[in-house]
Amino acid sequence: MRNKVAYLGVFLALALVLSYVESLIPFYFGIPGVKLGLTNLVVVFMLYCVGTWEAFTISALRIVLAGFLFGNMFSILYSLAGGLLSFLVMYLLKKTKRFGVLPVSVSGGIFHNVGQLTVAAAVVETGSIFYYLPVLLLAGAVTGLLIGAAAQEMIKRIGNRIR
Repeated sequence: MRNKVAYLGVFLALALVLSYVESLIPFYFGIPGVKLGLTNLVVVFMLYCVGTWEAFTISALRIVLAGFLFGNMFSILYSLAGGLLSFLVMYLLKKTKRFGVLPVSVSGGIFHNVGQLTVAAAVVETGSIFYYLPVLLLAGAVTGLLIGAAAQEMIKRIGNRIR
């Protein structure tokens, strides 16, 4: 990677643009928190092609900046919980070298929802919110699969140019 700082700036900008685009897409199934997870495309790509620390940094910065730009303090709190848990699980699965991009991304989608739901249960002080868990697990798996397929294709086509 020739100029790492420039690349990181481009990845952060791309993640913020995808976050904004996602906020414009009317994707609502009656369950709060179900999103496409477009920004996870950047995180998965970076995890495989740039590096763990860089991917983590861009993920955390994007969550905080997008929260200030397009959300509020609660959205930052929920997104940080989901994003950090998701990243940790994806990193650990990738590190085992037993899982490819698709299962890693699916796990990221699932655990993002688990992290957000856990924080939501703490905020509202009730575990009954876990009633939404089956729907959120399915949504996380489906969106994680779609994002993983796109990331896998990006890694195959342009991954060598970034490394």
